[in-house]
Amino acid sequence: MLMLKIATVLEAISKRRRTARPAAHTGLSKNTIFAATHSAEDALVLLDATADGLTAEHAAERLDAAGPNTIEAPTKTLARRIADAFIDPFAGILAALALVSLYIDVLAVPEPQRDPSTVIVIGIMLLVSGGMKFIQEARSGNAAEALKDLVSNTCCALRDGERIEIPFDELVPGDVIRLSAGDMVPADARIITTRDLFVIESALTGESEAVEKTTAAVVIEGADSSALPLSACKNIVFTGTSVQNGTAMALVVATGSDTYLGGIAKMLNGRGEKSAFDRGVSSVSMLLVRLMLVMAPAVFAINAATKGNVIDALLFATSVAVGITPQMLPVIVTTSLSQGAKDLARRQVIVKELAAIQNLGAMDVLCCDKTGTLTEDRIVLERYLNTDGNEDARVLRHAFLNSFFQTGLKNLIDLAVIDRADVTPSAAAPDSMLGQSLRDRYTKVDEVPFDFSRRRLSVVVADAQGKTQMVTKGAAEEMLEICSFVEVDGAAQPLTEDKLAQIRQQVTGLNAEGLRVIAVAQKTNPRCVGEFGIADECDMVLMGFLAFLDPPKASAAGAVATLEAKGVAVKVLTGDNDRVAATVCEQIGIDASNVLLGSEIDALDDAELAERTENTHLFAKLSPLQKARLVRVMRELLGHTVGFMGDGINDAAAMRASDCGISVDSAVDIAKESADIILLQKDLGVLERGIIEGRRTYGNLLKYLKTTVSSNFGNVLSVTVASLFLPFLPMSALQLVLLSLVYEIVCIALPWDTVDDAWTARPRAWDAASIKGFMLELGPVSSLFDIVTFAALFFVVCPAAVGASWSELAAAGDVAGMATFAALFQSGWFVESMWSQTLVIHMLRSPRLPSPRDHAAPALCVLTVLGLALVTWLPASPVADALGLMTLPASFFALLIGIVSAYIALTQLAKHRYITRHGELL
Repeated sequence: MLMLKIATVLEAISKRRRTARPAAHTGLSKNTIFAATHSAEDALVLLDATADGLTAEHAAERLDAAGPNTIEAPTKTLARRIADAFIDPFAGILAALALVSLYIDVLAVPEPQRDPSTVIVIGIMLLVSGGMKFIQEARSGNAAEALKDLVSNTCCALRDGERIEIPFDELVPGDVIRLSAGDMVPADARIITTRDLFVIESALTGESEAVEKTTAAVVIEGADSSALPLSACKNIVFTGTSVQNGTAMALVVATGSDTYLGGIAKMLNGRGEKSAFDRGVSSVSMLLVRLMLVMAPAVFAINAATKGNVIDALLFATSVAVGITPQMLPVIVTTSLSQGAKDLARRQVIVKELAAIQNLGAMDVLCCDKTGTLTEDRIVLERYLNTDGNEDARVLRHAFLNSFFQTGLKNLIDLAVIDRADVTPSAAAPDSMLGQSLRDRYTKVDEVPFDFSRRRLSVVVADAQGKTQMVTKGAAEEMLEICSFVEVDGAAQPLTEDKLAQIRQQVTGLNAEGLRVIAVAQKTNPRCVGEFGIADECDMVLMGFLAFLDPPKASAAGAVATLEAKGVAVKVLTGDNDRVAATVCEQIGIDASNVLLGSEIDALDDAELAERTENTHLFAKLSPLQKARLVRVMRELLGHTVGFMGDGINDAAAMRASDCGISVDSAVDIAKESADIILLQKDLGVLERGIIEGRRTYGNLLKYLKTTVSSNFGNVLSVTVASLFLPFLPMSALQLVLLSLVYEIVCIALPWDTVDDAWTARPRAWDAASIKGFMLELGPVSSLFDIVTFAALFFVVCPAAVGASWSELAAAGDVAGMATFAALFQSGWFVESMWSQTLVIHMLRSPRLPSPRDHAAPALCVLTVLGLALVTWLPASPVADALGLMTLPASFFALLIGIVSAYIALTQLAKHRYITRHGELL
């Protein structure tokens, strides 16, 4: 949980760095400054701790005193959340309308004529829309936090002198923790011992190069230690940074809000750069605002000129502005994404950032590693061979010494070597297994940790007689570069060109069988025991090879085929050998005819790389930076929406460069921190279901936007036409606002609706232009039937109910009759507008006609019925007079059935025409 909060803070820092100059922040606690400027021993004394760690009892006492090691992500205060819920452009329009109505209906008239009903209804609208937004965002936030709790984060700490795994948030000052490659640093800590420790601090400093950490105390020039810069703290690791290489034991000196990152979190106010999804929603909002700024003044001018009442015209124009704007847009967006996140969680997919759901649905290229994603992630050591191709226990013995005694991140290869040695009898001690015999006979002297540039790891061990040897294992090609000799029949011989060619042919043959090959080398008594480094990896004696099998998952071929069918191209980006990767790809249906190697990538500029990348599906022998570069080229030059699925240290950079970083719960910390989406099961089938859910969520959001925008646009056109020809307002401001509110509440159920399989069959990128086109083509259809309704009401229904036409009433000066005529007209359009607006949702939610097999979600059906019943009942209800409505005659409902039926039929034709022109409805 802490790691995910750290990730949120780091993202806020990154956005702040891009968008504004950060405030000055020294941020180092007194404990951190003391520990940095004094020896590790002094720091242990300061914190009343030992190098063996705290006792469980002392740790519990300190946890009670210091509190949990948590950093609260930048959050909004209650006042800020209330303000965000109730203050937006749409609420501003409602407030303006309320003020105008307050003046016209209350302040500017004598007390007996005052009518605050419009102000009250608008106030209720503001409370309902703002309150629903506030509640929904609070529920979404709580749900998101609950989902994040499903992702576990622990670190290795010493308690009672033993290494145990404890949750991040249980760390306390004085704890001694162990760090190794791939770990995320869980607290600010002082290095006690280290071995080639390199830490990535780019999240805090912006510098991409890893920083080497040491144990030496920082020497301060001058007496002021309070101004100690972060860059000078070479002996401190900071919360939120990650270990690239090496190992260390470190003393926790600050936790939670006392850490450097915690100090930054206090300064942030939660505002950051909008995501592409947020910008897309904002663009739709601005489209409606621009439409409002054009149409509302036009309606005001027409009504002021034709009706002669400027105040009423202003009030009506303001209410038209309300009708254009979908007041529930923020609520619908939040509800859609929150519901999508919950549905994804049921499919074993945890969403860290809600906006990532849309990117998941838009993804058209998925980059992934081979191991564990396409394969069983169950590596088995099949063979241990000498350079003549024969099984040789000496190769296994040296491989075990390297795998067992290395202290970095033990990967599946190390575990496979250890497991095999633990079931292989020892020639030196027949009664025991090889692994146990070697554990008893050897001790570790030193280590040169693995890194992705060398692609190898060395350990130095000594036996009981004091003989030392360096044992190195790694990728075959990189190992051959440091070997000058080869072992033949137990003796070291020079590595000749002929022998080198034979060895490479042997490796190629093993790769062709789908086996991953690791070379093993050693040298005896390399030099006096002391600090060993990369320079010592030279003049090695090649012992032989380890051949591992990691078979493809049974489900991989089907998952890849399904993703391809859903429009997602699967590309494999791996650091492994190209021949092994090609064998796996061919077995699961990924085209491996074109392979691009890391060495070839470095020789290409971005344009050339883009050209090669488009039709290549396998990239091998890649470094982490090469993976990230490929992702950026696919995104920026080829225009793809790229997802990257990984779980290792070498995947973090590519995940951050992608549109949607995807990891698994079992991944290393830095991979989970870099991800937007976390899978609880490492399987492409799980991801495929997540992609479909992402598209469904986006589809329901588009339904709301397209149907609401087109309907509102049609209403504005109708009002404009009515204003030109009607002698009264077609609907009062209060009625228009109330109608809009009821309609928006019905739409709240859209996030639970189903989406056609055909729509989710391919990637869906954000397309604001399609919303505008939909509005312009479908909106006028509703206007046409509104105008028909106007004519029928004005010339048939109202004259029949009142007993005279409008012109006759006007000629007779019958004010009461004209008021009844206008109220009846407004009531009729009020009801007809709700029926047409609401039923069109069911017509436009799918390319097909509604049917028992293709109907809306139950929640949407229920709200539709309730909304229609309410609006149909209001003209005959006790509050009708307050709303300016009156009971409608039976003839109106006959007209309503005919108009709505014709509207549905024409909408179906217009929908078919739209699909024919554009290829799809949504």
